Amino acid sequence: MDSDEHKRVLDPERDTAALKALTHPLRIQLLGLLRQDGPATASELAARTGESSASASYHLRVLAKYAFIAEAEHRDGRERRWRALHTVTSWSNETMESTAAGRAFVSLARRRQIEHLESSLARHEADMAAGRLGKEWVEPSGISDLMPRLTAESVTELLETVAGKLEELNARDADDPRAEHVVLLTAALPFAPQERNDSGREDTAPEAATS
Repeated sequence: MDSDEHKRVLDPERDTAALKALTHPLRIQLLGLLRQDGPATASELAARTGESSASASYHLRVLAKYAFIAEAEHRDGRERRWRALHTVTSWSNETMESTAAGRAFVSLARRRQIEHLESSLARHEADMAAGRLGKEWVEPSGISDLMPRLTAESVTELLETVAGKLEELNARDADDPRAEHVVLLTAALPFAPQERNDSGREDTAPEAATS
């Protein structure tokens, strides 16, 4: 699933302009739609995002300039269609941490991922309510916010294990007609110990895990 040809790895020094291009919220949304639903025209994407065709077309050309997307189909008299060149945009957190631009990009990207999760939840609930998904999806669907106590090495091992298993399952189910697109957002956000006030109580406490 995430072989090199399907992954765009960003570097804060080599890809400064590309990083800047990808910080625009509409460009992130357009790229996500092309990856999720396949090739589309500027007009089709404009209708789905509430933007004008001119605006969508401009931002698609910017994405193409920095090799996030490419022309999929262009026939005489027909509006051009665009396709995503990669299924995943990736980077090294350690490398990104080395520059201010890299740190800013990672922070913004993470917040966009949270927004994507929120919109995905709304779409999932609407699809379930309208019967566009079968009842077999009721049980496996959901969001977990577990809070284990782990070392940095264990978190790395956990994420690598999940990624490996996901690649295996994605390959297994690729041609299964029952398969659907599933938004799987993983997060590993360690907290430092809380400061304690004079009474010995913590000033604030993290929200308890709910599942």
